Order: sequence, then C-alpha cells, then structure tokens
Amino acid sequence: MSSIKDRQRAAARARLEKEMAERASSARKRRQRQAIIGSALAIVVIAGAAVWIVAALGGDDDKKPADAAAAPPAGTVACTWIPEDGSTGSKVKDVGTPPPNAPNVGKATMTMDTNLGAISADVDLAKAPCTGEAFTFLASKKFWDNTKCHRLTTEGIKVLQCGDPSATGKGWRQSDGSGGPSFRYAEENLPTNAKPAYPKGTIAMAKTSAPSSTGSQFFIVYEDTDLPADYTVLGTITKGLDIVEGVAKAGSDDANGKGDGHPKKEIDIKTLTMAKA
Repeated sequence: MSSIKDRQRAAARARLEKEMAERASSARKRRQRQAIIGSALAIVVIAGAAVWIVAALGGDDDKKPADAAAAPPAGTVACTWIPEDGSTGSKVKDVGTPPPNAPNVGKATMTMDTNLGAISADVDLAKAPCTGEAFTFLASKKFWDNTKCHRLTTEGIKVLQCGDPSATGKGWRQSDGSGGPSFRYAEENLPTNAKPAYPKGTIAMAKTSAPSSTGSQFFIVYEDTDLPADYTVLGTITKGLDIVEGVAKAGSDDANGKGDGHPKKEIDIKTLTMAKA
C-alpha cells in the first residue's frame, strides 16, 4: 500500500511541479511581452515628443517672417515700392529704394534752399508716411540737389511743379517732366472731401493718370486750385510761399500752351533736406 501511495504522491508532485513550471514560464513570457510593449511605447512617446518639438520649432521659424511682414514695428507702416526701370518712357535716376517700413507718427520739415531763398513745409507723417519716407530717402541721396522747377501753370491750375531730376543745367527747358526715381508707390492722404481740394500753400505729389504712379515730382499750390483729389498731399508750405508767388507773377513761356510752360523766372533747388520736427 505504501508503495502505491508513494507513487500517487510522486505523480501528484510531478503534476504540480509541471503546472508550476508552466505557470512560471507563462509569467516569464508575459513579463517579456510587457517589457517589449513598454519599450515600444516609450520609443513612440519619445519619437512623438521629438516630432512635436521639431514641428513647434520649425513652425515658429516659418511664422516669424510672416508675422514680421504682417506686423511692422510699432510706430511704422509697411510701404510697397514698385520698381521703375524706364520702360514706360520715364527718365529714371537709379538711387535704390527706401526701407520697407516708414514712420507713421510725428512730423518732419522739408526745406528747399533755392536761388531765390528758402522754402519750407510741414509734413505730417501720420497722414503721408510712405511719401514722407520716400522724401527722406531721396533727400539723403541728394536726389533733388541742383535741379530746376520745370513747370508753371497760371491758367485754371495755379501750381509750380518741381522734382524732375532731368531738369538740370543747360537745355533744361527741353525737359518733358518725365524724370523720376527707380521706384514708384501708391497715393495716400487724398483730399476727397476738401473744397477746394488743393488750397493755397499745399505741397502735393504729381503723378500720371495711372494709379500708384507717385515718384519724386511735386507741385506747390500758390492759389486755391480745385483739381481731382488724385494727388497725395505731402504737407503745407510754412515759409517761402511769397517766392513761389513771385515766380508765378513773372509768368511762363507757354511751352505747353497758354499759361502752361517753363517759368520765365527760373527757380533752382540747390539742396532739399528732410528733418524730423
């Protein structure tokens, strides 16, 4: 009997040991699977974090230029300078282009030292920031130095026009008034509700009939003039309007028709400067 019982106990022990071994093996395999899954998840998490960081940094880099272009520094506005190469028939004086952003706060003083005396004007940069920046830039290049005011109108339109860089030296009377810089830009500060649109003392920008054709030429209004409100108002003459009135009183040579031509009393711009007020 003892032998049979011993064999039964041995068999039971063997089964138990087998079950324990199988359980241990299953547990070991389960731990291995969990370890593998855990490692894989860790790799995915790390990889995902890396991708997010790269995307975030790359996204910031991508956004910076757009943000900079969309939002100029405080106190400035973005200006668009359109290249002018002379293909339209204009006489281009290449001096480059102004900075992309222009101050739109404060005032500046434009001063022309002429052969007849000084002429000054107040320029409101809040109203005509891009035109003010163009004048500041061109003045820094001495663009208008030693040029002549090439046109005077005395019939209907009462203005003296200046700013053509080709109106210099001998033969300036043949100037057709088509000279300008290597860029043009959009009109601004238009007197749409003013009557008259261009009162005495106004300094405004000349242009062609096309939009965004403002350049370097400007006109000084010596008597109230009711032109279409298409011309940028740059500012107001504060000194020297009597000089312009004297030029107008002397009349024009009628080169372009009665009351429209070169001024008989020549007026030369020795220097033109812009200074923050």
